[in-house]
Amino acid sequence: MKYPKIREIKEAVISLVSPAYTTSFPKKPHKPYKDYRGKPVVDNDNCVGCETCANVCPPLAITFEDDREKGIRTIRRDYGKCIFCGQCQEHCITGKGVKLSDEIYDMASYDRTDNVEYQEKELLLCKNCGAIITTKEHYVFMHKKLGPKAYSSILNLNVLNDKLKLSAKDEAEVDIHDELKRKDMFNVLCPNCLHEAQKKNF
Repeated sequence: MKYPKIREIKEAVISLVSPAYTTSFPKKPHKPYKDYRGKPVVDNDNCVGCETCANVCPPLAITFEDDREKGIRTIRRDYGKCIFCGQCQEHCITGKGVKLSDEIYDMASYDRTDNVEYQEKELLLCKNCGAIITTKEHYVFMHKKLGPKAYSSILNLNVLNDKLKLSAKDEAEVDIHDELKRKDMFNVLCPNCLHEAQKKNF
């Protein structure tokens, strides 16, 4: 018969007198350790709907759907697919739009739709062709990020006008009826239409 080593006996005695390592969840709430990667929590005030998180999400748990007629971008986050990798937090352009919390233990559900969240952002559309430029919040964020350099863009001047109300909206944005003209440069235009309007100068 092979007797146990002294080291093994010592470990057995220590385990008998030591408290349990596992937690009593769900009877008692569990406090995760520091830097635990749980459910991503979105801060709507700091999320600009720029699509960055959707582009870097490995399991495609974050998707976007744009409705041009309503001018709304719908962001869908399916936490049933989320692998809690933290890519959305790491690549968030504002640095505050999404943060990984310590919540994960209470996410279990019999209905998968319980773990799906939706968010809406207003789109910025081209006045001429109706192309989607980005969300209005995204453009305002870029405007602030650029600082004085932002005023080299006519589109940024439209953003400034919306903020300061320097001119009436119907004066600043004139409907384009037939084709682009030089004056249409001061409208909200996508890069392609703005290029066409600028060519009228030559």
